Amino acid sequence: MNQLKNRVQLIGHLGKDPQVRQLEQDKKVAQFSLATSESYKNAQGEQVTDTQWHQVVCWGRLAELAEQYLQKGKQIALEGKLSYRSYEDKQGVKRFVTEVVASELLMLGKKEDSDQQPKDSSKPLEDDLPF
Repeated sequence: MNQLKNRVQLIGHLGKDPQVRQLEQDKKVAQFSLATSESYKNAQGEQVTDTQWHQVVCWGRLAELAEQYLQKGKQIALEGKLSYRSYEDKQGVKRFVTEVVASELLMLGKKEDSDQQPKDSSKPLEDDLPF
């Protein structure tokens, strides 16, 4: 039961290319937004699409893979956990942030999307991606 306590699974499309920062000791962090959509009929019988935006964070090797293979519009599945934090902005106002810290990524979409070369075209796209 401990495995189910803080677990998030999402399938959606990237809203922008991952923003990757290099930290100390060659560790990387990648951040991007992910849109998930749900369609339903409202009380008037009209089709309504509800889109939710999620902020996603990847660390280490997963951040490197996100930097290399992910781009705006790409459909992915991810698993991770919810994380809450707060900080003070430049005006001294306390801000709260909710993020999904990814532990696994899986690229989805059409075959022609997965046949594309990674952003760094000097490296060939492997058949079995490690995420």
